[in-house]
Amino acid sequence: MKKLKVERVQTGVRLEKRLLKVLKGLAEYFDISMTELLEGILLNELDGKSAFAGKKDILNVISGLRAVYGLDLDSSHAHQLQD
Repeated sequence: MKKLKVERVQTGVRLEKRLLKVLKGLAEYFDISMTELLEGILLNELDGKSAFAGKKDILNVISGLRAVYGLDLDSSHAHQLQD
């Protein structure tokens, strides 16, 4: 697949600690950078797709990572988190 030239910028995004650990584990599983993982997830979502829908093996990996890092948050908690 042809690589596209893009301009990336550094951000000051803050994430919930356990969520970040799960994402880092998932990036490691795919052997890609966190940047590539987040861009892939976000581009899928912006197209109205789920990056992992129908991919039971990946959902099992995510479930395992959630258990390892104690991530008990889900989409119902969105917009309810505070520092």
